[in-house]
Amino acid sequence: MTESATNTIVSAEAGDVSPAIRRLAYADLPQLMAIERRAFPTPWSLAMFVLELSKPSGICLAALRHDRLIGYVICSRYERVWHVMNIAVDGRRRRRGVATALLERLFEQDDGGAQYTLEVRMSNRPAISMYERFGFRPAGRRRGYYHDNREDALIMWRAPDGAAPAGAA
Repeated sequence: MTESATNTIVSAEAGDVSPAIRRLAYADLPQLMAIERRAFPTPWSLAMFVLELSKPSGICLAALRHDRLIGYVICSRYERVWHVMNIAVDGRRRRRGVATALLERLFEQDDGGAQYTLEVRMSNRPAISMYERFGFRPAGRRRGYYHDNREDALIMWRAPDGAAPAGAA
């Protein structure tokens, strides 16, 4: 991979242009809310995103293509653990490496010693497979976690260098 003058990453293998990744800004919220409402049956509220953006310890990243928001990730820090709270990609851009690019940039931000956790719908096999490629492992289940249909959430952890995750028992 090489970086171009416009700060986008160009894949040498496929000739594809990955999205530009930068910090999410309050000005992105209208486009973000449109993606959020299309992506999830029970979307976060605008207030939830404002709260996450206001946390100085959090990492909120935006993926852009031609100056348009096409995806985002919200990650909050709790003590020694990072929690991937929300990740979404515009439906027309899914399965094109946008979420992968967001997670790669997220993981570049720590020193390699951080632990991460997240919840994902048990039925979301594509997302589970992607998280597994990043080293996340199943660590439990939250019964009835999703309010729209009471679906269970799979709890996943990513621990540094094979260490036992802090919250997994």
